[in-house]
Amino acid sequence: MRCDITPGGVLPDYALPDHSGTTRALSELQGRDPLILVLARGHYCPEEHQHHLELAAFQAKAAVGHARMVTISTDERAQVQDFRASAGARWTFLSDPERTVQQDLGIQDFTDPANDPMIPYTLVLKPELVVHTVYNGYWFWGRPTVDDLWLDLRAVTREIRPDWDLSAPGLDEAWASGDRAPFHGWARRSTASGSASRGAGGGS
Repeated sequence: MRCDITPGGVLPDYALPDHSGTTRALSELQGRDPLILVLARGHYCPEEHQHHLELAAFQAKAAVGHARMVTISTDERAQVQDFRASAGARWTFLSDPERTVQQDLGIQDFTDPANDPMIPYTLVLKPELVVHTVYNGYWFWGRPTVDDLWLDLRAVTREIRPDWDLSAPGLDEAWASGDRAPFHGWARRSTASGSASRGAGGGS
């Protein structure tokens, strides 16, 4: 792995075609949330399938916790579609048959020349693609468990969400004054929706 891709470093904002053929940038897919990024060997690898089955079992929790997931593999688009479907994954898979990510990050798995995959890494990223944790999964046991990811996402969310602790000084005053900036988007949206509903009701 490239020497700057360590905690505190910034991952390049790769733009690649997704499983539907639409080019997507990592920053677009991440938005303002934590991101679990899986750099995968590919559809052919049994360890990769097992890892993705475990991630698929975790995806509902990631969604309600406002975390995103993305997989990149060197598979062609049809293989990426099969890979995603076989895992039961609902998150975005990106196809990189030109091996742009593999070459840029220096993660070619030279022990498998027939498939020429990436060394499998899983990264947990803060917003703006800032690296929080890097897991090297060349050996299966190096890949993060669901428990590992839970702890990473807890740490990242605590760091990036000002409203992590609602008892923190000033938050109740901000809310009472109508200042929603410290609060996560769903709280701002729900308040706006509630106001709109009350407004509509009052006019009927």
